[in-house]
Amino acid sequence: MTTTKITESEIEKFAIELLEHQGYQYIYAPDIAPDSDTPERDRFEDVILLERLRKAIGRINPDIPADAREDAIRQVQRLNSPELISNNEAFHRMLTEGINVSYRKDGADRGDLNSA
Repeated sequence: MTTTKITESEIEKFAIELLEHQGYQYIYAPDIAPDSDTPERDRFEDVILLERLRKAIGRINPDIPADAREDAIRQVQRLNSPELISNNEAFHRMLTEGINVSYRKDGADRGDLNSA
């Protein structure tokens, strides 16, 4: 009986190909690292690419005022449970269920689920 070993690199390659097939864009991390020619984060510890998130929220929610969209971004940034799994679960809920934001429109308070 032979056993096949699957490496982390092979799993990563498969996952990248699968996501690209679904329309996602793959970007090699060192190309956007803080010390690269085209950084998209200030520090390696920054897990959120803020400008990409800001553009995506604006594209998905064009009718929600900019300050409400910024509120949604702040809510994502405030995930600070000491448990990584809890943060990941909360972030997943935000992505799949949306984020509650409030704003004023035509003199009335409004609420909306802002899709992240």
